[in-house]
Amino acid sequence: QVQLVESGGGLVQAGESLRLTCAVSGRTISRDAMGWFRQAPGKEREFVAAISCRGSSIYYADSVKGRFTISRDNAKNTVYLQMNTLKPTDTAVYYCAADYLRVLGVRTSEYQYDSWGQGTQVTVSS
Repeated sequence: QVQLVESGGGLVQAGESLRLTCAVSGRTISRDAMGWFRQAPGKEREFVAAISCRGSSIYYADSVKGRFTISRDNAKNTVYLQMNTLKPTDTAVYYCAADYLRVLGVRTSEYQYDSWGQGTQVTVSS
């Protein structure tokens, strides 16, 4: 059974940083692309960032480009999202997702991802 478990969320002030971690069990992610999505209250879930299976291809939403960094450690079966210069508009539940056997490139549609974590809350106060 594949499990994705996010951690690292919390309450911070605008301008501060957080690092989210997604630990995956039940499956080796070395041939999977991995993504982060978020959902704010009353809004649709949206793409944040994605990284290809070996880390050679990375893509960010315009809203986080230059502030967020996605990375992965396949030896630890873990994916990270470093979030700097956080804004109140970044407040959301953040989800980690796996796009199975996506050996080339990354995708940004949530419907193309196969497994999801339960999410971690990030709240940024002004």
